[in-house]
Amino acid sequence: MAEIERETMDYDVVIVGAGPAGLSAAIRLKQLDADIQVVVLEKGSEVGAHILSGAVLDPVGLNNLIPDWKDKGAPINVPVKKDNFYMLGEAGKLRIPTTPMPPLMSNHGCYIVSMANVCRWMAEQAEELGVEIFPGMACSELIYGDNGQVTGVVAGEFGKNADGTPSDAYEPGMILSGKYVFLSEGVRGSLSKEVIAKYDLSADADVAKFGLGMKEIWEIDPDKHREGTVTHTMGWPLGKNAGGGSFIYHIDNNQVYVGFVVHLNYKNPYLSPYQEFQRFKHHPMVAELLKGGKRVAYGARAITEGGWQSVPKTVFPGGALLGCSAGLVNVPRIKGNHNAMLSGISAAEAAIAAFKEGRSGDELSAYEADLKSGPIAKDLKRVRNVKPIWSKLGMLPSLVLGGFDMWVANVTGWNPLGTWKHGKSDALATGEAANYKPIDYPKADGTLSFDRLTSVSFSATNHEESQPCHLQLGDPSLPISVNLPKFAEPAQRYCPAGVYEVIEEEGSEPRFQINFQNCVHCKTCDIKDPSQNITWTTPQGGDGPNYPNM
Repeated sequence: MAEIERETMDYDVVIVGAGPAGLSAAIRLKQLDADIQVVVLEKGSEVGAHILSGAVLDPVGLNNLIPDWKDKGAPINVPVKKDNFYMLGEAGKLRIPTTPMPPLMSNHGCYIVSMANVCRWMAEQAEELGVEIFPGMACSELIYGDNGQVTGVVAGEFGKNADGTPSDAYEPGMILSGKYVFLSEGVRGSLSKEVIAKYDLSADADVAKFGLGMKEIWEIDPDKHREGTVTHTMGWPLGKNAGGGSFIYHIDNNQVYVGFVVHLNYKNPYLSPYQEFQRFKHHPMVAELLKGGKRVAYGARAITEGGWQSVPKTVFPGGALLGCSAGLVNVPRIKGNHNAMLSGISAAEAAIAAFKEGRSGDELSAYEADLKSGPIAKDLKRVRNVKPIWSKLGMLPSLVLGGFDMWVANVTGWNPLGTWKHGKSDALATGEAANYKPIDYPKADGTLSFDRLTSVSFSATNHEESQPCHLQLGDPSLPISVNLPKFAEPAQRYCPAGVYEVIEEEGSEPRFQINFQNCVHCKTCDIKDPSQNITWTTPQGGDGPNYPNM
């Protein structure tokens, strides 16, 4: 095929992703210099369409960025009034007192929010400052300069046939070039993954670790609604099968956010995180809360869980990694939005300083230095051992040892347990099927629990079916030749949207089917596939879920 000719638009800073990190960077850039040209590219159909988060927001980042956010009408209206922690058994619960927990675990001063709506509001603030925001513009590739630096991205390519050739409606997209390119794609972004590999940014970091978070919004009986209540649980139904837990947040308008997180380092290939979530809702405590209510939304996405020791180098020639692209989630607090905002602010300040010195296309070392020594470092360092202790020793030792380590670090800034390593990647943690028994999950009742395809319909997911499949197999034969006999092909179960199937028809060999139209862009497959044979790439812009208030 002849080389594609594309128009080019030049900016000072190109930002990929309109999440809290990217929008914070855009706002701070324009706050510091109203004359610079800033563009934000968002693959979702609108800002917020692909934003899914718990979320209890620590406002520290927003206080720094827009101190008068209350006066400006930010959709942040539900302060946390009560914290609950429970250890669940199959039929009962044990309340864990909050008094012995380190102060950092308290949600006092935090707010229950829809991060999708917070991002929509942040986009309005950015546009008022002169930031250009283009939703529905998926960034499909990076552009490199003569010296190997990132100089821009290709965005807005539409109209390819399923085999990758241009259709009659083909639009080649544009090159948006910048003196710096900020990647704020969220967890396991395709461009971020590319630069981490190209520049070996993880050379001095521990292995990356992830969880899968699934979330539903329910409208419940007003008599059961307790606005501002935050509940977290551990234990049942996961038990020894996997690490993880749940959250139930009482937002306004008689709605609750019901979420479930499964650490992706589980061993049993028969485990289905989605089915564990559905089972969780049948616990008496949860079932009673949801009784008489109705589900109004569903979604899922991966969560970075590696913490401090897994954060890669965050700068590369011509750009920087922000927010979850760098893995800045505080796992015990189940919070990352505050650090995402702080990272965007810091990267913007480093870029402005570089412009004043006449620099461009180099490494923003000031951003790396601030991230590794400033408030983000302080937040992540003191909790760095909770996740690896849980992975190696289990939940209860993690509560005791991890809690002790957090307490000392909270008081002194020193971790008495040093820095524990994570061990294997989540993909390599997957055990062989021969060593495990299949899990018999209850059938969905259609009231509390639902099948995956029904759930996907509650995410408003849509993909143009004639385009190339954005879930690419390195070796198309591996799912059947290796993953099926060795691991019972776990893609059938770890995907929370029913994208992957093994079709077995009488008289013919099994075949692996990818229903990419169902994909909610969680990227679990890119992380958990034991053969590391699946690569998630971005589909054409505007496709995927259309989350309302996630």
